[in-house]
Amino acid sequence: MNDKQDSNAPGLRQMIGSVLAAAFGVQSGKNRERDFKHGKAIHFIIAGIAFVILFILVIVGVVKLVLRNAGM
Repeated sequence: MNDKQDSNAPGLRQMIGSVLAAAFGVQSGKNRERDFKHGKAIHFIIAGIAFVILFILVIVGVVKLVLRNAGM
């Protein structure tokens, strides 16, 4: 790869933003095109899996908190 392609690759912050936008279904065409042209699929797969695991843990935590406070 040349230096120009490396500089266009999405950084960590952009990748997290893309994963969050994709999760909510609001990814812009410009960012989607950047991700497909310059991003590596494995990075987005790992970030997506990490997001899903974190999301599930947050939901489980909120449910446990509500049930504990409800006296169940």
